[in-house]
Amino acid sequence: MLDNQLLKIAQEFGSPVYVYDADKIEKQYNRLASAFKDVKKLKINYAVKALSNISILKLLKSLGSGIDTVSIQEVKLGLAAGFSPDQIIYTPNGVSLNEIEQAAKLGVKINIDNLSILEQFGTKHPKTPVCIRINPHVMAGGNANISVGHIDSKFGISIHQIPHILRIVENTKMTINGIHMHTGSDILDIEVFLYASEILFDTAKQFRNLDFIDFGSGFKVPYKQGDIETNIEELGKKLSERFNAFCKTYGKDLTLAFEPGKFLVSESGNFLTQVNAVKQTTSTVFAQIDSGFNHLIRPMLYGSHHEIINISNPEGRERFYTVVGYICETDTFGNNRRINEINETDILCFKNAGAYCFSMASNYNSRYRPAEVLWYNNKAHLIRKREAFDDIMRNQIEVDFNAKKDTILAK
Repeated sequence: MLDNQLLKIAQEFGSPVYVYDADKIEKQYNRLASAFKDVKKLKINYAVKALSNISILKLLKSLGSGIDTVSIQEVKLGLAAGFSPDQIIYTPNGVSLNEIEQAAKLGVKINIDNLSILEQFGTKHPKTPVCIRINPHVMAGGNANISVGHIDSKFGISIHQIPHILRIVENTKMTINGIHMHTGSDILDIEVFLYASEILFDTAKQFRNLDFIDFGSGFKVPYKQGDIETNIEELGKKLSERFNAFCKTYGKDLTLAFEPGKFLVSESGNFLTQVNAVKQTTSTVFAQIDSGFNHLIRPMLYGSHHEIINISNPEGRERFYTVVGYICETDTFGNNRRINEINETDILCFKNAGAYCFSMASNYNSRYRPAEVLWYNNKAHLIRKREAFDDIMRNQIEVDFNAKKDTILAK
């Protein structure tokens, strides 16, 4: 999208506002599908938690995507978006058996990552096929907070516990229809991913009724000019060749599944904010905006980098600014960034704001969550209204403190 288009959106819908480019989402989806074109059966399941707006889900459904869900609420959202149960895989962590049973009743694919829950579910529902999430004990990516395949991770069943899984399957007579792993985000070295894949193949050999193998995702996208990213094309070539060879040995054409979130939607997103004030201190020039970590928490939570551009003054001379929010906490988006000269009321654009941005927003400080807009067919479509005070109050229940208090008479 062009800066002048984003400016018009900010003028029309106000700020702060999230804007998503449908064309970019489609290009990323087709790029991933093309990289694995040599696989007979490929299934891309979009990770709903990255960006869960129902219009985004419907867009991805139109492209042929399934969805990966992590809560019963995301399952229901997927069904509301028009996905059939067989297009939905449910991959929770730390939920109750009751919630898993609710999802199973809806007919979606079930993915379990806990030995105890696996045994309980298999005992009660042996005829319901189950996928198993394996922890390959492989550290992928450079950030421990977003790497989930290492030995201390809460996610998955350890590869060293495969004998326990086999015993449970034998005792319950349950069917295992899939094997799954997710090593984490921001994978750069595809050889590490391929190494983890070999662990998954070795695990899959021990289950004879599989329909699919799910390799998770975690593909890195570029966060700034010249940044490195996962080489999807090289990974596609190497993993496709290895997967096809495994299927031949296994004696059955399995489905190769992925569950990308950030890869599909991150680069499509632009977060537009207005500058409230420019504040000069003895050492720093602060650009204070009409947002905070209540809207975009990733820089504070993960140290994530988002390029910040002044789209109101693209030709202005560059100066150093520290961009901060209006929350009564430390909510620094960027320290000492070179940005075209900023004035009050200018619109700043945060790039790579499509994944884990709005979906992690809150009402902290009783602030409203922002609007969302989808740029589709060269037109801006409002896909979520900005919140208002009624939304803050909707589920609160007031106690009448003027009512007569009950008295207790002491004996």
